[in-house]
Amino acid sequence: MENFLFQELTSVFPAGLKTLWNSHTLIETQKLQNLLEEVTQLRAEISGLKELTQTALESCVKMDWALKSSGATIDTQRTSQTYDCKDRGLCRILRLFWTASPPDTILQPKVFPGNCWAFKGHQGQVVIRLPARVHLTAITVQHITKEASPSGTIISAPKDIAVFGVDADREEETLLGMFTYNIEKDPIQTFPLKSMLLPRAFSRVKLLVKSNWGNPWYTCIYRVQVHGKMENRKAPTEDQDK
Repeated sequence: MENFLFQELTSVFPAGLKTLWNSHTLIETQKLQNLLEEVTQLRAEISGLKELTQTALESCVKMDWALKSSGATIDTQRTSQTYDCKDRGLCRILRLFWTASPPDTILQPKVFPGNCWAFKGHQGQVVIRLPARVHLTAITVQHITKEASPSGTIISAPKDIAVFGVDADREEETLLGMFTYNIEKDPIQTFPLKSMLLPRAFSRVKLLVKSNWGNPWYTCIYRVQVHGKMENRKAPTEDQDK
């Protein structure tokens, strides 16, 4: 229909209309070409941003600020109580491969079946004091695999987790991320935090476990790693020293 209309009109105004039609087509073609170039450039910028973010994350993940040997400790007053097995029958079974461990177990690199910190039920929390104020970028949670578990299951693993940066001076908490630990994936899972975009450092980290993978009695955390860059503090001036 469009070609027929074009032929009819050009038969009446052959020269001028043909020039106008060609000019219109050229303009539309140029607009389309410009749009395609913009899309290509945008894709390249997004790809570059992803690579930059991944590189920054990988460089920060190399440092673990939640190591007990580096000075990290547990704020026991803000941490859930360690699971106390009162069911004698259940305890006899559990003692074959699991004994109660303190919360700072999660700050040590030795991960093997049973060497975890457990709290009662499927909801609990732990607050980690860092050895320095840190711009937090990511957090790593580790559990054992099904194959390594004496029971053949890992339903005590944490599932839905929220991470908060804690300002010890003002008692404020800032939500830095919410994620799900997937027991079907690698046992060591790292999750980026929002503070990668926030110019703020924290001296403590709160890990709030909202659910586990089905264990009705307790939830086990094997290891937690906290990643980021230490806050750069300016040296005090002569006036400040006075």
